[in-house]
Amino acid sequence: MLIVTSVNVNGLRAAAKKGFVEWLGGTSADVVCLQEVRAEPQQLPEAVREPEGWHVVHAPAEAKGRAGVSLYTRREPDRVQIGFGSEEFDRSGRYVEADLPGVTVASLYLPSGEVGTERQDEKLRFMGEFHAYLKGLRERAAAEGREVVICGDWNIAHQQADLKNWRGNTKNSGFLPEERAWLDEVLADAAYVDVVRALNPGAEGPYTWWSYRGRAFDNDAGWRIDYHMATAGLAARAVKAEVERASSHAARWSDHAPVTVTYAPGA
Repeated sequence: MLIVTSVNVNGLRAAAKKGFVEWLGGTSADVVCLQEVRAEPQQLPEAVREPEGWHVVHAPAEAKGRAGVSLYTRREPDRVQIGFGSEEFDRSGRYVEADLPGVTVASLYLPSGEVGTERQDEKLRFMGEFHAYLKGLRERAAAEGREVVICGDWNIAHQQADLKNWRGNTKNSGFLPEERAWLDEVLADAAYVDVVRALNPGAEGPYTWWSYRGRAFDNDAGWRIDYHMATAGLAARAVKAEVERASSHAARWSDHAPVTVTYAPGA
């Protein structure tokens, strides 16, 4: 079995003080993908910088206090890559991948964007470059007999079922028609599978992010923007998906919840 978890920690130093360390100590995951770490490795407490029993790769952003992705693997990776060959984005702390036996696992933090601003333009540029990389990665992996899963905060709700208040967000970044169409292309043209949706066809959510404002968490008024996007062979081996939603608002250590998928062994 291969168990992979992905979570946007909304600042790893803060999350470490609120329960992340205890969560990491209790998880059965083989791989943990983190996004929005927002710290240099030397700024992190040892319990999360180099926890016992894990091999860790941190990819901080060049811009201090922003973005940042990390990968924790029980087994030492055969290969690690930070960035995806983008002159603009490889130092932005938004992508790291590692090769394990038979599978490449990646942690992605796609830009969030804001309509009418440079942030949205940046998001669209990232999406354009990353789509081409996704296709190439799948093709290279197939040639090597490998599977791929890209986990992370994609910052796009794909379908109406992926956010509670979809009618009120049709003109907001994260649910724009062009963003949703791009995810269509990730699934069709680049030939990846949204693993959690495949295991929960037609279901509302399961949501993975809830605003800290108001009573969004208590009312489950969330967004599903954290995905496992896998090549078809690996997606077919997915047997269980769980959003590890906190028991209460007070028990949360991030505004996102971990998304954990169990994959059966390959043939």
